[in-house]
Amino acid sequence: MAVGLGVNDFIACCGSTKFAEQMVADGPFDTYDKAVVAAKNIWFNKVDVHGWLEAFAAHPQIGQNPSSVANKSSTSAQWSKGEQSTALATATDSSLQELYEWNSQYKQKFGFVFLICASGRSTPEILAELKRRFSNRPIVEFEIAAQEQMKITELRLQKLFSNVDVTKAEGRVTILGGHLTAPSVPTRVRPPITTHVLDIARGCPAGGIEVLLEVYTSKKSGPVFGQSGDDMWTFQGSSATDKDGRSGQLMKIVNELTPGVYRISFNTGKYNPDGFFPFVSIVFEVKESQKMEHFHVPLLLSPFSFSTYRGS
Repeated sequence: MAVGLGVNDFIACCGSTKFAEQMVADGPFDTYDKAVVAAKNIWFNKVDVHGWLEAFAAHPQIGQNPSSVANKSSTSAQWSKGEQSTALATATDSSLQELYEWNSQYKQKFGFVFLICASGRSTPEILAELKRRFSNRPIVEFEIAAQEQMKITELRLQKLFSNVDVTKAEGRVTILGGHLTAPSVPTRVRPPITTHVLDIARGCPAGGIEVLLEVYTSKKSGPVFGQSGDDMWTFQGSSATDKDGRSGQLMKIVNELTPGVYRISFNTGKYNPDGFFPFVSIVFEVKESQKMEHFHVPLLLSPFSFSTYRGS
């Protein structure tokens, strides 16, 4: 049972003071699933950039002595040691040296420690993932690190619940795999489609951008490249990004997202009148098999280019 859990318990799970304080305020939680629902909502919707960085800083580099991290709780250090046990058991002197060198390069480039849910992962696996992610843009990597932090938090929350088998908990996180995973708890705490705009030219979130979400409702099979069909799109919701670049609620919170083709548009011309794009629209399809998933569609924006990717 989670009755009696305090700030220090939740700091051991995440490392962010704001996260821990908000978990205490929202609790107590009588089941693990309820704690995870609250944790995801707090981490992704209430903790700011500084809170994310505080949580990242509470982690040792893979292969580093967990107790060497300043201000790290003894419980967190113990958990880190256990989570890295597979990596250390599969390491050699040369692979540890290579891991140390890549960790140093990563921190120099991104400004924070390489974060990955290490439970059950070998040193070669972790090294391969570190090298793959090293080529990411800093803003993209920042979001991936936040997703990995949530995986670690889920695992550690399970360890706080005495009625949960920790072996099963670690197996569950390993199964999650990937880097950007869909929520495993069926009850949503946010709409199934969200977005986030980052100004990569300035290196900061883009606030005040108008965002519009629509769904394709024509009886035809779907929109076709080269045909506008603007009368075939139905309004779902609109909002504007806040100071962290996150939009408000663009649609209702529902457990099952209606399969179909969606269009999310950004009023980039109003944000940057001197830029190349008067607006940007991104069209994507939700299949029947994906209706329980969460679709996060961030926009990485500069005056003369933009990019996006599928997050969760």
